Amino acid sequence: MSERRELAALTWRESIEQAFQTIRGRKMRSALLILGVAIGVATLLAIFTIVSGLSERIRNDIVSAGRPYLNVARYVGAGGEDIEALLRRPQIQPECIDALSSVEGVERVDYLISNNDGTVLHYGKERTNFVQVFGSSENLAYMFSFTLEEGRYFAPAEVAARARVCVLGAGPRKDLFPRQDPVGKTLNIEGRPYLIVGAMEARKQIIGQFGDNFVNVPWTSFEKDFARKDYEDRSLLATVADGWETEAVRADVIGALRKARSLGPGEDNDFEVTASETYGELVDKITQGVALVLIVLSSIGLMVGGIGVMNIMLISVTERTREIGVRMAIGARRRDMLAQVLIEAGTLTGVGGVLGIGLGYLLSWGTTKFLQFPFAISPWVTLGAVMFSITIGLVFGVYPANRAARMDPVEALRYE
Repeated sequence: MSERRELAALTWRESIEQAFQTIRGRKMRSALLILGVAIGVATLLAIFTIVSGLSERIRNDIVSAGRPYLNVARYVGAGGEDIEALLRRPQIQPECIDALSSVEGVERVDYLISNNDGTVLHYGKERTNFVQVFGSSENLAYMFSFTLEEGRYFAPAEVAARARVCVLGAGPRKDLFPRQDPVGKTLNIEGRPYLIVGAMEARKQIIGQFGDNFVNVPWTSFEKDFARKDYEDRSLLATVADGWETEAVRADVIGALRKARSLGPGEDNDFEVTASETYGELVDKITQGVALVLIVLSSIGLMVGGIGVMNIMLISVTERTREIGVRMAIGARRRDMLAQVLIEAGTLTGVGGVLGIGLGYLLSWGTTKFLQFPFAISPWVTLGAVMFSITIGLVFGVYPANRAARMDPVEALRYE
């Protein structure tokens, strides 16, 4: 009896071969099933890869720098705060530069000042879109890894002397000087003449603190010519030296600022110190939530593919009723029939999953290249996509498999 059962029961390999025979024997039906699963898997994979690339792009744009830094401001605007109370906080004054510079673990300090508004610049017949004019120290280019296309950055002596020099972002450089070198030209900024000493390469950011439409001047010059107390925004940036923990340096910076701003032991901080990693973590949380919603919605397509699996396997079981009866008559057990149908269903959807992975990565590669997002292949996501597609086959194959396993051998043998 055991020998007959072994003959009647198919091995895993034989069951998989049976699945491929089903594909070859019923090409159109199997192709539609595999295509449906492939499209579903490709959609899921493309969504995950593209959203991951978007997250990385936004993260890079917001953080901007190639090294960890601390941002010191009156407030960060994270939401749920009393804005009026925050606006009553005193501005971050230049005196705080020395306080931060004396903190161990702080490599460089930069002072930023802007009015958070835009202006239109003119040079001859050329004009720009709205650009932001802001002031900084000479350290900004180093801290944010700016690359100059022409000229140089302003020098510490020019910052100290409140010199009217400026560096153009790629936007105004292209708008005002499309066919000539801007270095050495004098640009009129809100009625003040500024000598152009450099121009930036395009950063091509989609979001973040620094895009391409800006003009950078020494903060001392900005304070002299453009500062408006009612609208200005002042902040400090401090890069963390190699070998130092960001949180440890942040704690020391807070202590130095409290001392510089004469805050007593019982008084709350009237400033915020935010690590660059915090911005990246916030972006990850937002994009992961968006990705989860999109993946859940697109999974509906795979559910439709699963219904197709159930339909095809029910037809296959019906067409092979007599064969099932013969196998059960010579000793095949219900679990043997159950396993065979499930393996067939899992194989069909697994083939669709493999094709979907190729299609999904091709689609996401093209999309990320077009949108200029980072693109990466994740082995774990790839494996998960294959396992998910096989699981769809197994889940939706349970009903037809159970139907095959519960057949009465005598009735099945009578089937024509």
